[in-house]
Amino acid sequence: MGDSAKELYDSYPEESKSDFFSAYVYMRYIDHFMYHAIQSSGLTAREPEEKIDESLDDLVRATVQRVADGAPDLATSIYHGKVLKLKDAIQLVTQKADLSLITPETVIPFKIAKDIILKNPQSIAVGRCPCRAASEKPCLPMEVCFFVGDPGASFIAEHNPHYRKVTQEEAVAILEAEHKRGHVHTAYFKKDMGNKFSAICNCCSCCCMGIKMWNLLEGTVPIIAPSGYLSHIGDYCNGCGECLEYCQFKAISLDENEQKAVINTVKCMGCGVCEDICPAGAITLERDSSKGEPLDIEEMESKTKKEVVRKQKARH
Repeated sequence: MGDSAKELYDSYPEESKSDFFSAYVYMRYIDHFMYHAIQSSGLTAREPEEKIDESLDDLVRATVQRVADGAPDLATSIYHGKVLKLKDAIQLVTQKADLSLITPETVIPFKIAKDIILKNPQSIAVGRCPCRAASEKPCLPMEVCFFVGDPGASFIAEHNPHYRKVTQEEAVAILEAEHKRGHVHTAYFKKDMGNKFSAICNCCSCCCMGIKMWNLLEGTVPIIAPSGYLSHIGDYCNGCGECLEYCQFKAISLDENEQKAVINTVKCMGCGVCEDICPAGAITLERDSSKGEPLDIEEMESKTKKEVVRKQKARH
């Protein structure tokens, strides 16, 4: 067993060692995982170039099935995402020290795999998006998926030929470029990856499995959680319609009588793409309690410190 594989195995407590094998299969054969996930959802996907033997393929299928079995309920979901503003995504890839945050359910409403635990957060791997790889006409570029922190980032960079290590500065540049392209930053949490945050994807509705299923099922299956923000249209809107083209959640329409964009507040996930894409500067992203709370590390750390001080004062 290589060093990164051993570190991955050793990172699991004794009662969760079985999760190592699912994580190994998932990261090593992530293209096959996504291919079977897309196929099992009734959508079409391009088969991975790499051929694997039948026993390995069965393991991948079993991993996909476990995720599918838990997906319909917040209490049982073991693989899910949180939409992020660009600022919040950048925070996740620019931490300098190890981090351990117990994430409230107001931020991550799922019961399983919900915390931010980063070991060696400067270790980041970027690689080919498995959703785009499975698409017949993928969005470009392909290298837009991150694994953040060890042992996951080092493992996938060593064991998956489509992933490589990048600096934090390179990661920020990729996030910013994807944001300009109108793609959505999503933090993913997975039970098998240590029951915590493990990856950031830059998602589009044409390729991304998560957004595709969210739109197809109209949010009835809790695959992803909104960012904690909601878009608002201001008086400067001139009805140009550019935001309609870029909205990945189909949450914007055009009122032809008013010649003004209209936000569907149920569908809006608060990604912030429309705010920055609007040529008139007419869209703002505002906090909204109906969308939960943002995954804002600085804010969460501040609240944690204040709570510690409050408890210390209460004891005295």
